[in-house]
Amino acid sequence: MAELSLTTSRLIKAPPERIFNAWLDPAMMSRFMVPRPDMHVREARAEPRVGGRFFVMMVADRDLPHEGTYKEITPHSRLVFTWEVPWSAPGTTVTITFSPAEDGTLVELSQVRFMSEESRDNHAQGWAGMLVNLEAAMA
Repeated sequence: MAELSLTTSRLIKAPPERIFNAWLDPAMMSRFMVPRPDMHVREARAEPRVGGRFFVMMVADRDLPHEGTYKEITPHSRLVFTWEVPWSAPGTTVTITFSPAEDGTLVELSQVRFMSEESRDNHAQGWAGMLVNLEAAMA
């Protein structure tokens, strides 16, 4: 089922530059990169350059390491990175676009390659939660 994909979006009342930069800043990543309220980020690191790596240790009832490699960084408009977690399909990629909108920025996130429909659905819920957290961090 590696052809499975997801797309989610959210309009956030902040300029594209500010939202884009949050995805590359470990302090900001620690604030919003958790899918559920019962989780937190213990550690976040980022090398914001093409070929650079990022790492986020999400914590729930256990450690949930997430990491990847930046494939594309187009300032203030587009990020593409691999999404490497122990339970993900090989070659999983996330693309985020940041489009100016009348009331802020439309953030659109797409992820491709999942092991199952359940994994895709869980990620869809997780990304939606992170976008809610990102909006709160921008307020």
